[in-house]
Amino acid sequence: MEGQPEIVVKLWGYVEPAWDVAQGWLLSPAAWSQFGLLLVAFFAARYANARLEPLILKYLTPSKGRKDYLAMAMRFSLLFLPLLMPLLAFALTGIGEQVTRSIFGSGAVIAFGKRVFLFLAVRAFAREIISDPFLKLLGKYILIPMAALYTLGLLDPVMTRLDETVVPLGNMSFSLLFAIRFAVVGGIIFWFGRWSNDQSANLIKQQEEMRPATRELAVKAAEIAIFGAAFLVLMNIMGINLTSLAVLGGAIGVGLGFGLQQIASNFISGVILLIEGQATVGDYVELDGGEAGTIVKMTARAAILETFDGRWIVVPNEHFITTRVINYSDAGSANRYEAPFSVSYNSDLEQVAELVEAAVAELDFVLTDTPEHMPDCELRAFGDSGVDFALEFWVEGIDDGRNKFTPRVMMQIWKTLKANDIEIPFPHRVVELKNAEPTT
Repeated sequence: MEGQPEIVVKLWGYVEPAWDVAQGWLLSPAAWSQFGLLLVAFFAARYANARLEPLILKYLTPSKGRKDYLAMAMRFSLLFLPLLMPLLAFALTGIGEQVTRSIFGSGAVIAFGKRVFLFLAVRAFAREIISDPFLKLLGKYILIPMAALYTLGLLDPVMTRLDETVVPLGNMSFSLLFAIRFAVVGGIIFWFGRWSNDQSANLIKQQEEMRPATRELAVKAAEIAIFGAAFLVLMNIMGINLTSLAVLGGAIGVGLGFGLQQIASNFISGVILLIEGQATVGDYVELDGGEAGTIVKMTARAAILETFDGRWIVVPNEHFITTRVINYSDAGSANRYEAPFSVSYNSDLEQVAELVEAAVAELDFVLTDTPEHMPDCELRAFGDSGVDFALEFWVEGIDDGRNKFTPRVMMQIWKTLKANDIEIPFPHRVVELKNAEPTT
């Protein structure tokens, strides 16, 4: 290799040992016997897999509709079915390795084949079994490359090289191996924290005996506790002294005092809302700025309102504390609304009230369970064109946007007036013309 570029010489330094090993395998009878055992193990594993897979599917597939813990465990175990063939080959190859080492005193070839089957199992696990996007990303770029390096016998040299490569960062320094470990371990811990948080949130939200505000507060408290514990566990595993984060904590405190005070204010306002329960998920609210809708979600920073037309409005939590908020109570409580109308002066006003009240009481959504909830028709004013009435009625729920209950009540009033020949007056105007010439 004299006279060749330096990079070629380095590459040949890596390739030459592998080439010498390959030549030794090709010229060794023991190596050929190990190749034969590898083929036997491979085809035996395929045959066993073809026999076992239908039986496993038959006995571990639960019937449709089963949701008990045993059925969940059976479905979970079926996820690992793609690992059956490479693991069978790995096990059979391990038996073959013991045989060759006892006969020939060596088993490098079959040991390499065993590592290949292990690599195939890892590859199937990362590609076919893992479904979470983050874990799939770790499997693709971390787990599979590590398995490939282990198969080629290069894992230890690469790990040593990464550990020796130090990255300076101001007064601190760390190796590339530490950075990779920190990213992987931190990602797995916080993924597990996110999964635990989702499970705890679902469990808490199923406790219907708790007040909605208490449930939301419990969910937020569980979230803070879970991710706080995940952070402490990560620092402990990676051997990072928490006292070294004091400077960082001071910097964060200064940031809160200047640039992040609005976020801190919204977070504290959200905690106050959850504790006091003045507004919670399911409430229909109207803010001083005109925003109105049903609270569908409360986060650490803001509440999300859904309007009657399906739009979402993000309202900072601070607005619920510092401004006037009208809360029409949570969904399912009774609310009163009005339907205005007019009749002509020739109508029997007492009869109008009786007819309209009786007609509206027949609607299925109008409450009539108590005297206070009965429809009440009131005379409001003597207008320019007719007598103004207003029908007050109670319903269960929110007439969001005034387009849910009131139009049906107005239609019932119109049908009742028309059926009883009660006139709904048109506007009348008298126009006087000054200095107009008299008509003859």
